[in-house]
Amino acid sequence: MKILPRLSIGKLQPKYPLMQGGMAIRVSMGELAGAVAREGGIGLIAGSGMGHEELKTEIKKARSIANGGIVGINTMVAASDFLSLMKTAAEAGIDALIAGAGFSRDIFDIGRSHGIPVVPIVSSDRVAVLSEKLGASAVVVEGSEAGGHLGTDRPARDIFPEVKAAVKIPVLLAGGIIDQKDIVEAYEMGADGVQVGTRFAASFEANVEKPFHDTYLKAKKGDVFRVMSPVGLWGNALRTAFVDKVERGEARIADCVRCLKKCSRRFCIIQALIEARSGNLDKGLVFAGEHVYRIGKIMSVRDIFEMFFKGLEYRD
Repeated sequence: MKILPRLSIGKLQPKYPLMQGGMAIRVSMGELAGAVAREGGIGLIAGSGMGHEELKTEIKKARSIANGGIVGINTMVAASDFLSLMKTAAEAGIDALIAGAGFSRDIFDIGRSHGIPVVPIVSSDRVAVLSEKLGASAVVVEGSEAGGHLGTDRPARDIFPEVKAAVKIPVLLAGGIIDQKDIVEAYEMGADGVQVGTRFAASFEANVEKPFHDTYLKAKKGDVFRVMSPVGLWGNALRTAFVDKVERGEARIADCVRCLKKCSRRFCIIQALIEARSGNLDKGLVFAGEHVYRIGKIMSVRDIFEMFFKGLEYRD
């Protein structure tokens, strides 16, 4: 069965047409990104909420694991230091710049000046066309199935055909990719690649503590719900004790460190995500895609790749 497309993003040509989602805060660090890159995908470090020296350290760590594989960075456009983090990553020799939770024109200047492909995450054909005009090497179509911040309430599988018809650059599909059936479905739709987040968050290499993983494993169909982030976007998450506090208005920020360009101060999204990955669910927000209930078990990155691609071949 010849299914897999040949994915090229600028000069980057991964063995497998897969990019790992950039999951913040500190969920996808050097270990996870390096492992994904080593297995033949594009591994991403989540830059949001990181210090610049920490970011450079994680890039080096990922490189030490990747065995020559492709390592990129994903940072929220909504973060105050978005551009400076991306510039630091570019100067440190990162392979790709992925931008989500907003749209930035300035990121294309950084990409051009360092010869690094820029890949925006989009939720409409209009933004995809603009991205292509500005110099994007590819776009990721992310819809309502995905975990984390969402730019739309429409499923990616509805948006994808519109984007694919509107641009000539590669288009990756994101959201709801859990097993090989999902991979095959995406490629049969015409996707040039896929972006996978939640399945890799449920890996041994993800930088999370056991309570975070346990929340994923306990999830049932319908447990994922929408929470309004201080960023000004809805996000898909699993319920925790902290979410109850947010809904009662008991989590408002007293002392803001201005980590976001705009913040409602309803709660601190950066701190809530840090607490979640650390296992402090009474203080944390656990982002997850709608299909998290299908995860079943925590796996190694190597075993996830085996599950995704065993028996599949490249199409002519």
